[in-house]
Amino acid sequence: MTIDAQPDVTALAVQLLSAFVSNNSLEAGALPELIRTTRAALRQDLISPATIPTAEKFTPAVSIRKSIASPDHILSLIDGKPYKTLKRHLSGHGLTPAQYRERYKLPADYPLVAAGYSQARRAIARKLGLGRKPAALANAPMPSPTTSAAPASDMPARQPGRKPAVKKPAGSAKTMRSASRKNAVPKPVLSIRFPNP
Repeated sequence: MTIDAQPDVTALAVQLLSAFVSNNSLEAGALPELIRTTRAALRQDLISPATIPTAEKFTPAVSIRKSIASPDHILSLIDGKPYKTLKRHLSGHGLTPAQYRERYKLPADYPLVAAGYSQARRAIARKLGLGRKPAALANAPMPSPTTSAAPASDMPARQPGRKPAVKKPAGSAKTMRSASRKNAVPKPVLSIRFPNP
């Protein structure tokens, strides 16, 4: 706090004492002592350090060893509940994985995903073939840079995995519809007549 921002101790003491004296009876000899003690109390409040926010001491809901004991789930140190992955739970509490590890003094390799869940996801990824090159490309020999490739043609080479482009007819979609209507055979109209009463 700067000097300008500090409240005037004398003005505060006058306000407090005038309110006190107006509501309470006091001897004349006790007034100077009351003024001194009031001013001393106000100065002491200004001199004492303001409430400095200290870092909160977080105690885990469960022990660290117990939190990773099961391969099926991981127990949150915040609330002790089981989760397959802690990322969404942490973001719900406004924490990042790094802040969570720092808060509970966890090692950098502390898992945030259950071991069983991680293995199941790994098996699914392997089954889908994620993370590796297609077998045809992996087994094919790479052409050496010294051998010349086939002569370049006018058509660009087709990229693997892409379907060839389909050539569209010369007319627009609107003219194609009108042409098909001209050649169409009219459908017979079924009419029902009712006698007039």
